[in-house]
Amino acid sequence: MTCTSCKSGCGLAKLAWVLVIIGALNWGLVGIGMLMGSNWNLVSMILGSWPMVEAIVYLLVGISAVVKIFGCPCKKCKECNVSASGPAPMEAPKM
Repeated sequence: MTCTSCKSGCGLAKLAWVLVIIGALNWGLVGIGMLMGSNWNLVSMILGSWPMVEAIVYLLVGISAVVKIFGCPCKKCKECNVSASGPAPMEAPKM
């Protein structure tokens, strides 16, 4: 059962999801590039001339992974996570 009031999530949760996907795809390309003997790090290719911006992108991807692991701290996401899990299971009657 999903929460109907938060299908899209908050802005932080959406941004974290996008950045984690970008980071995962980039690491996949780095691995493929290493196997083929080349450099396929797209973040470095795109932002290599701006090392500070490249470092900020990597930092944001890492922070996004932490947000996805521990959950978004906003009130909207906390409410959705509680309602998405459904009601607590009932205990079996004691005899």
